[in-house]
Amino acid sequence: MRVKHLFVSIAIAGLAASAQAATITGAGATFPYPVYAKWAELYQKASGTGLNYQSVGSGAGIKQIKAKTVDFGASDMPLPAAELNAAGLFQFPAIMGGVVPIVNLPGTAPGQIKLTGAVVADIYLGKITKWNAPQIAALNPGVKLPADDITVVRRADSSGTSFLWTDYLSQVSPEFKSKIGAGTAVKWAVGVGGKGNEGVAANVQRIKGAIGYVEWAYAKKNRMQHTQLQNKDGVFLQPDDEAFKAAASGANWTGTPGFAVVLTNQPGKASWPITGVSYILMHKSQADAAKGKEVLKFFDWAYKNGDPAAVELDYVPMPDTVTKLVQDAWRANLKDAAGKALW
Repeated sequence: MRVKHLFVSIAIAGLAASAQAATITGAGATFPYPVYAKWAELYQKASGTGLNYQSVGSGAGIKQIKAKTVDFGASDMPLPAAELNAAGLFQFPAIMGGVVPIVNLPGTAPGQIKLTGAVVADIYLGKITKWNAPQIAALNPGVKLPADDITVVRRADSSGTSFLWTDYLSQVSPEFKSKIGAGTAVKWAVGVGGKGNEGVAANVQRIKGAIGYVEWAYAKKNRMQHTQLQNKDGVFLQPDDEAFKAAASGANWTGTPGFAVVLTNQPGKASWPITGVSYILMHKSQADAAKGKEVLKFFDWAYKNGDPAAVELDYVPMPDTVTKLVQDAWRANLKDAAGKALW
């Protein structure tokens, strides 16, 4: 099935349950869209409350929550404390998952090709331009690699997935760090842009010889060719939820304000090298307390009931120890207009 090249919006309004049912609105990261869509469907059935989530990229989500046009924003790049404080925002983690390289190489099987971070960085720097280049061939003895040109596909919008991708490549390649660096929006050396994980996936599917990067659920759902990737310990891994869990196992959730954990290039033989956390952004002072409470009810439900759906989609649910920390932080940080705790 071909992924549609467009911005995606969940719209589950709970009309069958009640004409008076609340609808909460959110916008941002495309990385968690598959699991948010499933949670929205299940939550509507359980509560009658709908979720309208616009999958428009982390950068757009941050802009919309700062402008107060949605009830929550979503970003795969944690905002630093200074930015949170300046905007009056509170940040908490919702879900974890992995970013994977995807390719369009007829004649090779999904997961057959091995890549290292250094080789991927050189591809995205425009230094490696053919699939049968010596650097790729050396990693794949016995594999018949085509002489096709490599078409680099990357995000055209401000993206948390791009942040995870470029943060990882900046760690494994000093040249990538100096010339491109890490960020939600960078000045790419080469490539074709796509909007959202959906757009990148669509371009890779369309262009023979393409390489791109998407959240694992997109690749798996659409049966796309992924590659193995070498991790910090030198092990070539296939992406799966166990590899993402391994990368997340050493996270220090209390070490930084706003639960700002970045899980790229984590040590451990079983750790997937591009693992990330998707965050929710809300205003500390809620002008519409009832709507703010509905957002927290949704994520409380997701923490308590959403794990099976998340695991089915190969995301990593937040550990119970972390969700307790998050809910304690809700009580301490989120207030109504009168200063009363929202939760």
